[in-house]
Amino acid sequence: MFLDYARIHIRSGKGGDGHVSFRREKYVPAGGPDGGDGGRGGDVIFEVDTSMNTLFIYKHRYQFKAGNGEPGGKKRCHGKNGEDIILKVPEGTILREEHSGKIIADMSGSNRRQVILKGGRGGRGNMNFATPTNQAPQYAEPGKPAAELDCTLELKLVADVGLVGFPNAGKSTFLSRVTNASPKIASYPFTTIDPNLGVVDLGDGRGFVIADMPGLIEGASEGVGLGFRFLRHIERTRVLIHLVDTASFDGRDPVEDIKAINDELMKFNPDIMKKPMLIAANKIDVRTEGDDPVERIRREYEPQGFRVYPISAVTGEGVTELLNDVRNLLDTTAPEQVYYEQEFFPEDLISLSDLPYTVETEEGHDGETVYVVEGPKIERMLSYTNLDSEKGFRYFTQFLRRSGIIDDLKEAGIAEGQSVRMYGHVFEFYDDEAMFDESDE
Repeated sequence: MFLDYARIHIRSGKGGDGHVSFRREKYVPAGGPDGGDGGRGGDVIFEVDTSMNTLFIYKHRYQFKAGNGEPGGKKRCHGKNGEDIILKVPEGTILREEHSGKIIADMSGSNRRQVILKGGRGGRGNMNFATPTNQAPQYAEPGKPAAELDCTLELKLVADVGLVGFPNAGKSTFLSRVTNASPKIASYPFTTIDPNLGVVDLGDGRGFVIADMPGLIEGASEGVGLGFRFLRHIERTRVLIHLVDTASFDGRDPVEDIKAINDELMKFNPDIMKKPMLIAANKIDVRTEGDDPVERIRREYEPQGFRVYPISAVTGEGVTELLNDVRNLLDTTAPEQVYYEQEFFPEDLISLSDLPYTVETEEGHDGETVYVVEGPKIERMLSYTNLDSEKGFRYFTQFLRRSGIIDDLKEAGIAEGQSVRMYGHVFEFYDDEAMFDESDE
């Protein structure tokens, strides 16, 4: 089963605690401290697996945790390090922080392996704290806490050529003729609901990878129908073949079909329309009376720079010329790897615990007391959080609770319904589970 989107929760390993102990041996009555260090927590690592082409393994499992480091022991024994967890993904997978939507990693191109969350450092045992004035320290460091994130995985297929067109235009038939793929084929719309990949072999080592995308309908750029499931995969392709049905048995106009799909591509991402595109006028084996649809397409689109190829995916007529020209176009088109830069840095979010903040009061416009929470901790958290989404807002309130900010507001005397301001955002405080409602101020 093809799956190109998944939600997961990842957690690195906690560092092991340092140990407190003292050397006690016969004839050594006053042995010094010998408590060992705790082990390092395991990392969460993402790795590209070229044998994978779907995210299906993440369909029924949500949580992934690395191993915790073991505590240190006596006799300076170092605790065992926690085991790393390696999550395999297909090439082209984008990892995002769920609540902000920002990109953590793009697993494509040269990025084959990336540590996403580092395990907590192990605590130091008491042997590290002996000094001339304190030769018997009774304390050791606790291990650093684990880091965790809610993430989304989004697969954008990596292919040389993308095959686009309205449902029932004949894309699956075309793919089955020119490649080794075996897509489902039928004479009704929406047969293809998942992308299919195939390899075109032109002989002499000349070939390319082609992807048949699910049929597009008007409104897909706004998420109608298959929507983004179709459009996200086009961004990785280098050349587009626009397959159009010239038989028009269902009353569709091929000229208008091409215009409609181009409009959807432009709305979704204008850069897609900068890619080389060839128009394959399919089903020429089915002749109809009246105007020649192929000539109509040529009159309309060849002046715009689109070359038109009359073909029949059923009989193979015209297909060889199209494929050879696609290969030549790929040879003369500079490869442009679409790579998404990292926007979210988990290590910055983890360091929030060390940043300061303040809780102060001031008089509002109506004479009511307004509680002002500011500081690097709040400012950085707001930069990572999308408060316009319900999930992002809930995540932010949970952060306020975990950080002790809710308790500090209560200690400062805040009452239900009073306002809290944080860098331009104004909330109303509710004591019910310490939740906020964002106001319009």
